[in-house]
Amino acid sequence: MTHGEHDAVQGYTTHHPRWFRKRVSTYWWLEQWAYLKFVLRELSSIFVAGFIVIVLLWIRAVSGGPEAYETFLNCMKSPLVVVLSVIGIVFVALHSVTWFGLTPRAMAVRVAGKKLPEFLIIAVNYAAWIVASGFIAWVVLRG
Repeated sequence: MTHGEHDAVQGYTTHHPRWFRKRVSTYWWLEQWAYLKFVLRELSSIFVAGFIVIVLLWIRAVSGGPEAYETFLNCMKSPLVVVLSVIGIVFVALHSVTWFGLTPRAMAVRVAGKKLPEFLIIAVNYAAWIVASGFIAWVVLRG
């Protein structure tokens, strides 16, 4: 097989044009709000996981007795932990709000054969969130 036949077999010749590919910035996702919101929602999962770890450490401290609980509370008073907690609350709220907005697309709820409107499914999520938050506040603040 000659050199030209070999190139023809592979579908490539020495005169094959290079395809034009527009360079894409590393930060392309900052250019549109929808992309930025998606990336922030995905990053918010890190803070959700962080809050789970804090709750697990809290439970461990409570089960460890008064000294362990006091040590945990002192660690939670650290300025770094306070700042991370405030940032975390913002990200967890973003995570919740964006996922509540996606719920109707992920779950088609039908009542009597008719699909419920999206706003109703979202409203039920917010109502459950408010009730759960109120219950937790009541438990924490009553004693």
